[in-house]
Amino acid sequence: MSLLNEQSRTAVAEAITRAEKSTDAELVTVLAPQADDYRWIGLLWAGVIALLLPGAVVFFPSWVDTRTLVLLQWACFVLLGALFQWPAITPRLVPRSVRHDRAALLARSQFLAQNLHRTAGATGMLIFVSEAERYVEILVDHGIASRLDDSTWSSIVDRFAGQVAHGHTEQGFLECIESCGQHLAAALPATSERNELPNRLVVLE
Repeated sequence: MSLLNEQSRTAVAEAITRAEKSTDAELVTVLAPQADDYRWIGLLWAGVIALLLPGAVVFFPSWVDTRTLVLLQWACFVLLGALFQWPAITPRLVPRSVRHDRAALLARSQFLAQNLHRTAGATGMLIFVSEAERYVEILVDHGIASRLDDSTWSSIVDRFAGQVAHGHTEQGFLECIESCGQHLAAALPATSERNELPNRLVVLE
């Protein structure tokens, strides 16, 4: 997972500044390495496989006695439990619906944590990415939602999610911010010079 270097973070911040010059909306971008550590899921899979082990070794009764079988089960659980904690493997063991539910929950908590619900005119927008889940979501306050339907962001989110999946997170952010800025400039053009929230990429590390 990239989490973007300082140069990339600066590029994202500059893109936000450009976009906000043409709109009253306040954009905040948040990047998370993953929405959950999912430690429990690795242990769950290890336990299930260890429990199924006797069914596999029953075909070799000549060398598997009860003591050996118990030792095999313990070894299987310990080895797989450790292997399944590896960050490159763990998220792949989690059902897609669970990964997306965790990421969606984190996105909503960040909308509040970044004070997007307190902007003048309720014009806050969150662009949220969780890399491990390859999850992208755009959340907007009612000041934007009343002017732009949620479907406005669907194709932008889909394209961005594809870029995250291929490791092009920075490019995804830049294109997403530009596209969102164009829609916001048309629906909520700038009426004054103001900047209520910091123009930066918030990285949850």
